[in-house]
Amino acid sequence: MKALSVRGDYIMQMIKGTKKVEYRVWQTKYRGPLLMCSTTKKVAGAAPGYAVCVVSLKSIEWSDFDDCFHWNIELQDLIEPVPVKGQLKLFNVDDSMITPVKDKKAWKAKIEPLIYKPRKRKNKR
Repeated sequence: MKALSVRGDYIMQMIKGTKKVEYRVWQTKYRGPLLMCSTTKKVAGAAPGYAVCVVSLKSIEWSDFDDCFHWNIELQDLIEPVPVKGQLKLFNVDDSMITPVKDKKAWKAKIEPLIYKPRKRKNKR
């Protein structure tokens, strides 16, 4: 399956349905299922270094306003979290690594331990 590395918090927004456009300075002729792989950058509320969902890349449009391409996406499936080393541009991940989940509650229980939660710093006064 084709895969794309994206910041983890953006992937979580895709899952919630609040992010339906991915912004890129490049385009591709590919349309269809796209495995979303979280970058290893530790961002609060995300699972760094894991693929956790598949979206469908519906279309790509150029925006003069943003000077970039708008990749129109739609959540297709939640998957069993799988560690994936991201790459630049689109890359391939073996289909055998991808297992869709049926129970969102069970998925949340599996992903919760992988979510990065920064420690709160104590103020020194």
